[in-house]
Amino acid sequence: MNGSRAGEVAAVDLGATSGRVIVGSIAPGRLELREVARFPNEPVEIWNGRKTSLHWNIARLYAQVRSGLMAAVRQAPELLGVGIDSWAVDYGLLRGGRLLGLPHHYRDSRTAAGVAAVHDAISPWELYARNGLQFLPFTTIYQLAAERLEGDIEAADRALLIPDLIAYWLSGVMATERTNASTTGLLGRGGHWDADLHARTGVRRGLFPDLVDPGTILGPSLSAVGLDHPVQVSAVASHDTASAVAAIPMCAESAAYISCGTWGLVGVELTEPVIDAAGWAANFTNEIGADGRIRFLHNVMGLWLLSETVRRWQDNGQHISLERLLRQAASYPAPPTVFDVDDPRFLPPGDMPARIAEWYTERDLPAPANHGEMVRAIVESIAVAFAANVHAAATLSGVRAETVHIVGGGARNQLLCQLTADHVGLPVVAGPVEATAIGNILIQARTHRLLSGDLEALRAEVAGAFTLHRYTPTTRAGR
Repeated sequence: MNGSRAGEVAAVDLGATSGRVIVGSIAPGRLELREVARFPNEPVEIWNGRKTSLHWNIARLYAQVRSGLMAAVRQAPELLGVGIDSWAVDYGLLRGGRLLGLPHHYRDSRTAAGVAAVHDAISPWELYARNGLQFLPFTTIYQLAAERLEGDIEAADRALLIPDLIAYWLSGVMATERTNASTTGLLGRGGHWDADLHARTGVRRGLFPDLVDPGTILGPSLSAVGLDHPVQVSAVASHDTASAVAAIPMCAESAAYISCGTWGLVGVELTEPVIDAAGWAANFTNEIGADGRIRFLHNVMGLWLLSETVRRWQDNGQHISLERLLRQAASYPAPPTVFDVDDPRFLPPGDMPARIAEWYTERDLPAPANHGEMVRAIVESIAVAFAANVHAAATLSGVRAETVHIVGGGARNQLLCQLTADHVGLPVVAGPVEATAIGNILIQARTHRLLSGDLEALRAEVAGAFTLHRYTPTTRAGR
C-alpha cells in the first residue's frame, strides 16, 4: 500500500568488494533509485607481530560512506534518513567507544583454531540445534573464539557488527540489528542472545549491545558527520541478504530465491525455522529476515569464483572484458564435469584459475584449456550448485518452488540465469540487480511512513517499478 506523501532516503550498501550510496525517491506509485557514490572495498594485509592477517580498511570505508552521504544531502536537500547494510559475521572491537583495531576479514585464516575451540565446548549438532545455523568456518562465534585464544578480546568492552559500527559512527548510538545478529551463531531459536551459548564458548554476555529490529530509529546524524542538516539514522535489515530478500518480488509460498553476488544465497522464505537432522546434514541455515521471516538457505560460492579468476588474469597483464568472456563462454558446450564450487580451496583470495585446474587434475579430468572454457566451467558449476540447493531447500522445508528469483549482480549475468533455469528445470525471474539497496530503502520508507504494509505490499512496489527478465528452461536441462 502506498503512503500518503513523498520523500527521499539514502541506502548505504556495503558489499565485500565495493560499496555505494543510493538515494531512493518514494512517492505514491513511484520508487526510483539514484546512485550518488560508488567506491571499492579492498581488504588489507597487515603484519601483527606474529603473522600477516587480512583486515577490512574500515576507516577508509567510513570516509567513503561519509563523502557519499554528503553528496546525497546535496542532491536531496530534504533527505529524511539513512540506513546501512553490509555483509555478515564481521565486527569491530571497541573499548570506551573507541575502535581497538581494524576488523578482521572473514577470509582470514585465523578461524580454524576458533572452530576447534567452539566444538570442544559444544558439539556441532547441539550448536545447530540451538542456533539453527549452517556450518561456516568464519561465523562470528568462531571468530570470537579465535580472538580469545590469541588474547585479543580481553581489552574490548563492546563488539559491533560492521553495519552497526558505521551506524554508531553516524549517530553515536550502539545497537545490534537482529537480522545480522542472527548470523553470529550467538542467538537462540527465539531470536534473542543465548546466555548459555555465550558462557560455554567464552563470549562475555553483553559484549554486543541490545538487539533492535529493522525500522528502529537510532537517532539523528551527529554534527561531526558534516552533513548540511541532520538525517535520521535507522536500522534496516542490515544483513545485506536480508535486505535483498525483502525486495524480491515473489510469492513466499511458491518461490525460491538466489541472492547472487560474491556469494550465492539459495533458499526459501518461511515463517518458522526448520531445525532438524536433515537440515543439519544438508548444511542449511535459518537466519532472521525482515518482519521476523526466516531465510532458510544455503551459502554457495558465487560470483567470487568469476571475479577472482578475472582479477588473476588482469594481474598477469591481460586485458579482460568480462562481457566478451561471457559471450564466448556461451558458445562453448557444457563441460563434461562440473567442479565443486564449495571446495574450501576456493575460499581465500589467490590464483583461482590454478586452483580450479588443480581440482580437475587431481581427479584425472581434463581442466579447462582456455579462458572461454574456464568461464563456462565456472558459470556452469555455479548454476548446477544453485539448482541442487533450490531442490534441497524445497524438499527440506516443504515449500513447493514453482519459480526461482535471482537478484543481485548475478541477475545481469544472462548465461548464469539461463543455465540455472536449465538445471533447476523451473522458470527463473531475474532482477532487480540492486535488490539489497532497494530492500534497505523499502524498510526506511515504511519507517518514515512513505510506504505502509507488510513485506508483500513492499514487494509489490518493486514488481511495479523495475523491469524483470524471465528465463525458461531449455531442452538442455539436467545436463
